[in-house]
Amino acid sequence: MLGTAAALALLWAMAFPAQTAVTGEPVSYESVVAADQLQETGPARDGVSSDESTLSAEQQALMQEDADWNARANLYHAGGGGATGNDSLGCRPIAMRTVATDPRYIPRRTRLFIRETVGMRMPDGTVHDGYWYASDTGGAIKGQKIDLYTGNGRGSMQPAMRFNQQRLTIVDAGRFEGCPPSWDSTPARGPLMASASENIGASQ
Repeated sequence: MLGTAAALALLWAMAFPAQTAVTGEPVSYESVVAADQLQETGPARDGVSSDESTLSAEQQALMQEDADWNARANLYHAGGGGATGNDSLGCRPIAMRTVATDPRYIPRRTRLFIRETVGMRMPDGTVHDGYWYASDTGGAIKGQKIDLYTGNGRGSMQPAMRFNQQRLTIVDAGRFEGCPPSWDSTPARGPLMASASENIGASQ
């Protein structure tokens, strides 16, 4: 009889794991914390790679260059009390492309290469190429701080959460004209690759 009861309990646990968690044996605090950490940090690290075999020649060169800036990153999003409207250039913010900077530190219209974001896997499976665009500003962004725009809603921040409040290394990858490119378009290289020396003092 005991064997049958044990078998039924096992089948019940397999069929209704959530119910078993409530009515079954106690689970240690350490086990719960470990499970939560695996659930939260597992996807965040997935796909992050700086494997140079997958990088373009330009990306490889930028990976080797000394940083032009170091800045502490903060994440921001649209909706739910987040950002609304257009950026300071009048452009629609582009998720995982638009950056808000202090233009006295990092001039607007600077194309930025942020090494730490190379290989970041986004929800649609796209792998980040490391390029961001300084097209926004903010009253709270002073000096060595940047805000990375992640998209619509708090959930959009998840892929980049590991960078929140972290100091990132940023390389000047030239200037851009117009608005930051969407992920659906391939920006022309010509106007983007202006000499970094042209950026000095440009804060339009």
